[in-house]
Amino acid sequence: MSEVDQTPLPNPTEVLSVKENQEREGDDRVQEEEKDLVEEEDEEDEEALPHSEFLDIFEEGLARIVQDPLLCDLPIQVTLEEVNSQVALEYGQAMTVRVCKADGEVMPIVVVQNATVLDLKRAVRRFMELKQQREGGVEHISWRYVWRTYHLAFDGEKLDDDKMKLKDYGIRNRDEVTFMKKLRKK
Repeated sequence: MSEVDQTPLPNPTEVLSVKENQEREGDDRVQEEEKDLVEEEDEEDEEALPHSEFLDIFEEGLARIVQDPLLCDLPIQVTLEEVNSQVALEYGQAMTVRVCKADGEVMPIVVVQNATVLDLKRAVRRFMELKQQREGGVEHISWRYVWRTYHLAFDGEKLDDDKMKLKDYGIRNRDEVTFMKKLRKK
């Protein structure tokens, strides 16, 4: 009698599962290649759009975002800085200081909680620059002249020290700071 081959035969279900795995891997590769082609087509489509159309699409999306109740106070031509400030306000990381000008205009200026007087001055400058861009008007403001002839005051106290924190002057959220003309010394 001859020896019988003792090698076990593979289980048919195991053979099928190996084939299925190979087919799946092949399908995955095909899907990845198709995905890469779609991404390349999207990039080509993006490059085909003129800049003006990109701006229109961006502004439409931005207008939808600004309709959110959290951001509804912002203008339609909002900047990233303004969005970040509004979000910081909601999380309690920032405060609004109402800066009152002599003509009665009130500027809502957003600064971080531990802001200094210099931070407030920079925020006033940025607010005015954005306002001028949106409404037109004076093209250039000499801020060196402005801070030489005007100062900020809170409860009758001048905010002289640019390095001092607003909290140290007692300024909190929604407090009013006045923009006053400096008196000349004779």
